[in-house]
Amino acid sequence: MDTSYQKRLAARILKCSRKRVKVSPDKDAEEALTRNDIRGLIKKRLITKREKKGVSRVKAKSIAIQKKKGRRKGRGKKSGTKYARGAKKDSWMKTTRALRRLLRELRENGQIEKGIYGKMYRRVKGGEFRNKKHMLTYLREKGMLTGSKRGEKIDKG
Repeated sequence: MDTSYQKRLAARILKCSRKRVKVSPDKDAEEALTRNDIRGLIKKRLITKREKKGVSRVKAKSIAIQKKKGRRKGRGKKSGTKYARGAKKDSWMKTTRALRRLLRELRENGQIEKGIYGKMYRRVKGGEFRNKKHMLTYLREKGMLTGSKRGEKIDKG
């Protein structure tokens, strides 16, 4: 009736814990004493190894999909201050690089002159513009854009 010895041997052979070894209530299983006997019972499937229990990732995957869509990112989910989540410098670099890229394109396309380019470059450095659209509206209002027909859309990159 007691199969603890067989379980211990089977665990060694199957390379798992005793908890995962299942011995069927059979007379052959009770009488097995050697490793070879145990191996034979394993082949006959009288001694089996239970599957390992793991942590399910189904819920985590579904949440990740939702986050990718932009869900679950409201105020309640945010921990840390505004700049702990994203550094000020990073946002500054992102906007400044985009504005400088736009200025370069406008200069290369002949839509702004060299002198205006320099002035605008310094204004970008001074943080005068929030984004590309803001800068383009400023250029239009001041009449600094040349080479483009009225109403023609400017490629914003």
